[in-house]
Amino acid sequence: SMDAMQGEQGNGGTSPRQSSCIVKGPIIVGAGPSGLAVAATLRRHAVPFTILERSDGIADLWTNRTYGRLRLHLPKVFCELPHVRFPPEFPTYPSKREFLRYLHSYTAHFSISPLFGRTVTRARFDEATSLWHVTAAADGGEVTEYVSKWLVVASGENAEVVVPKVKGRERFAGEVLHSSEYKSGERFKGKRVLVVGCGNSGMEMCLDLCEHGAIPFMSVRSGVSEPSPLFPLPPM
Repeated sequence: SMDAMQGEQGNGGTSPRQSSCIVKGPIIVGAGPSGLAVAATLRRHAVPFTILERSDGIADLWTNRTYGRLRLHLPKVFCELPHVRFPPEFPTYPSKREFLRYLHSYTAHFSISPLFGRTVTRARFDEATSLWHVTAAADGGEVTEYVSKWLVVASGENAEVVVPKVKGRERFAGEVLHSSEYKSGERFKGKRVLVVGCGNSGMEMCLDLCEHGAIPFMSVRSGVSEPSPLFPLPPM
């Protein structure tokens, strides 16, 4: 999917090796579910593409930064990627492991081959030529500028860790970790744990801590409403 490449060595050999290439078709940033869905649709229409992914595999967030008990929070019929359904034996709410199996099968089915270890550092649109110039650094230090008419940003809304500044945190002697680092409540048995936030992750981690014998507390910014089921969903 790359038409031309031209190498350029830095001064004295001390700067990272740089090159540029013209990409046939869109540049897709991110090999998570959204990036894979775009790639699959383009493949079905015989449109070439190039995926730039900073990690060493697809679905990095699901693979490396999620807790063990995670399941889809919506029924599977609302979470399928385009053109391929979930296997019929999957439960209504597939587990993390089942969803990852589906994503890997999806990637193989459409022969999607992302460029792994490519961290995008800049994207610039040249109005004079109507071309995108996307700069990415490889794990080995090489810097490449990819040029294309189209850019799809599929880096994910939770790609970066956000930790609020809490007054007095430096005086806290206990452990502090972000939800992306939490795997299981097993090692917190018998301990008091404060969970900040009551979103999907916070709620599920509190339940997991309870089931592993920990004593969780939850800090909530505003009130929480708990909807009552009116019409239970049938199995899907």
